[in-house]
Amino acid sequence: MEGAGNDYIYVNNLVEQVPEERLPALARALSDRHFGVGADGLIVILPPAEPGYDFRFRMFNADGSEGEMCGNGMRCFARYCYERGLTARRRMRVQTAAGCVVPEVLVDDAGSFAGVRVDLGPPRILGDRRIAAEGREYPVTVVDTGVPHIVIFVDDVDAVDLAKVGPQLERHPDFPARVNVNFAEAQGPAELRARTWERGSGLTLACGTGASAVLVAACLKGRTGRAARVRMPGGDLQVEWDEATGHVFLTGPAEFVCDGVFLREF
Repeated sequence: MEGAGNDYIYVNNLVEQVPEERLPALARALSDRHFGVGADGLIVILPPAEPGYDFRFRMFNADGSEGEMCGNGMRCFARYCYERGLTARRRMRVQTAAGCVVPEVLVDDAGSFAGVRVDLGPPRILGDRRIAAEGREYPVTVVDTGVPHIVIFVDDVDAVDLAKVGPQLERHPDFPARVNVNFAEAQGPAELRARTWERGSGLTLACGTGASAVLVAACLKGRTGRAARVRMPGGDLQVEWDEATGHVFLTGPAEFVCDGVFLREF
């Protein structure tokens, strides 16, 4: 499945029951775009480990490292669970390593799928700092929207050599657990552009938690209001930082690509 070009392979472990200790190796094998299926990572549907949840969500980056959460992945997760009959609820409570996340499958007046809106909860705003990479200093805003992000505002996101600077910023000593890297530009009070280097996966076409972090940082800097369209290379995401609740809401597409059987050993 893919959400704005951020593609993940989904395993329904309610049925398949892959041993959880084998999931990092499976993620590496599946995600390899030459010897595997090819993906930004692996997302696994599991029974909840605690009461009060509908499902448990685990996600692994392409390098096998585990992420706490994934915004685009969560939208696809919710559509999968709803449309494959794992639940009759369009709004569900999902247990993640980042806490409870609440996605809602949206339908239009005809009952057709119209996207997924995810309540990511309140962001953790970790402040501003300056960090060096590639011989220059970058002013960054650190925001955790389920996973840690740095946001760097520039005049033109396309001019950034993200493949070069992204790995250095991801592994900067200030972030011993590594960090997701977002370059962004404001194009108006309700529109942003952004590109993301994802921790453990590299360049991706979109990042839901990254788009959310960008909106929060832009709002804090007075570059946008509390809601904006975030344009990323793979598509557009709508993000709102609700003033009443303090929660961030992420809305966007979630599409099935194919089903298959993986035959290689891992």
